[in-house]
Formats: sequence, C-alpha cells, structure tokens
Amino acid sequence: MPEFAGETILRFEDVTLHYDETPALEHVSFEVRKGETRIVMGAAGSGKTTLLKAAIGLVRPDSGRIWLFGQEINRLGEQELVDLRARVGMLFQEGGLFDSLTIEENVAYPLLYQRGRRPKPEDVRERVVEALTFVELEHTLDKFPSELSGGMRRRVGIARANVTNPPLVLYDSPTAGLDPITANTIVALIMKERDVNRTTSIVVTQRYQDGQMLANYYYDIGSGTIRAAPPAGSGNGSRTVFMVMREGRLVFEGFQKELEASTDPYLSKFVRR
Repeated sequence: MPEFAGETILRFEDVTLHYDETPALEHVSFEVRKGETRIVMGAAGSGKTTLLKAAIGLVRPDSGRIWLFGQEINRLGEQELVDLRARVGMLFQEGGLFDSLTIEENVAYPLLYQRGRRPKPEDVRERVVEALTFVELEHTLDKFPSELSGGMRRRVGIARANVTNPPLVLYDSPTAGLDPITANTIVALIMKERDVNRTTSIVVTQRYQDGQMLANYYYDIGSGTIRAAPPAGSGNGSRTVFMVMREGRLVFEGFQKELEASTDPYLSKFVRR
C-alpha cells in the first residue's frame, strides 16, 4: 500500500454501506494525503460513485469511520457537513450543470451559497471569469448549458468545481461519453488544475488512459504546456495511486507499474498495456 508523508486529507476505515440489501461498499479502507492524485476504476456498480458520495457525507456508512480534513464526518450534523463540503470541489457525472442557469450563474453557484460569506457581486464575477478563462471558456458567460457541446459542459463543470480554490477536488467520470480527443483535453485541464493550484484529486474513470496521463505527465506552469514527468519516480507520477473497486470492495491500491504487473483477470480488464 503506498504511503506518503504529509497531511491526511481523507481517510476511510473499514467502511461498509448498503442500499437496502444491496452492498455498495464493503470494508473499504484507504488514506489520501495532501497532493496525491487517486485514480478510481472498476466495473459498473462496483461502488466508485458511492465512494465519492460517502467521502463528503452525502451518504452515511452502516459501519466504519470516515475522516475528511481531520474531522470524523460520521459524527457531524448536516450543517457542519455543508460547511466541510465547501472545502471540496465536485465534478458530477455529465457535468451536473443547472439547465435553467447561465454558465456564469452555474459557475458562481458555489461562491454565492457558502454559509457566512457574502461576496461582493464584482468579486464573484471576477472569480467566475478567472475560472472560465482557466478552462478557455470565458466567452460563454451568457450562454446556457444546452447551447454548449458535451465537452464544453464538462469544462464548465471543472470551472465550477474549482472556483472556490478547494484543496480537494472529486471528479466523477469526467471523460465518460466523450470522444478521445475531447477526453484528453478534459484530463489535461484536470492536470492543469492539480499542478497550478496544488490540489488533491480523486478521479473516478473507466478510461485507463486518464490515469496514465495523470500519472506520467504534469502541467509546466512556466511554459504553459503538458510535459512528461521526470524519470525515476520523481514528479507528479510518484504521487498518483490507482484504486480498483469490485462489488463494493477495494481490490487493488497501488502504483501504475504494480497494476500493470498484476495477473488477476479482473484487474487486467482495466489496464491498457
């Protein structure tokens, strides 16, 4: 099991969760430290999305314990959870945008609904423009989600997830349903966000290529380009951990080379050699 120095951002300890009689998570334990990138893979219904929901208290475990930013979320009330979630960015499946709101209003939403904070309208707009510029969509402020392509909506979702500069960002299937070129663009933006703002990232995906890119490349701030990570395990690649779920259980946790070396038939299904 990979171990890194630094502050623990998220920790699962023997977490089990069922939907009625259906197991969603079974005795799941892992720990994410500051600056890590986690790639979560697995078959449909293996518990990947439930894991993200449990991490921010949207669903409660039947047993086990979860810590987020050092707080045991099982013990927190709903308002305390709302405050804690404000420190987490979330890209939902398909982008999760509000159809009735403009792109500007969608991206501004996390800024406007943080408890105890009343930002000035001009400050909100500045942050929204900055976030959309980051994903190269500053020209879409007045448009509605229905006017954008699927890839553009996903990029808006990334802008909204990161507009508050959260230390932890969760990405639920950010490249699902996209063509390979657009999918690679989305991963490059996740990489850029990770490396520019030093965020801890958890990425649920069905595409092994997503994990390969995030493990082996980094965004070079000086040149504004994507570069191969330095060899010998240095750079961002050494901080990327792969996790594979199966029927609610965490059946693999380790580095890319370890995953690719596995002869387990189930694990091999997710590896592109």
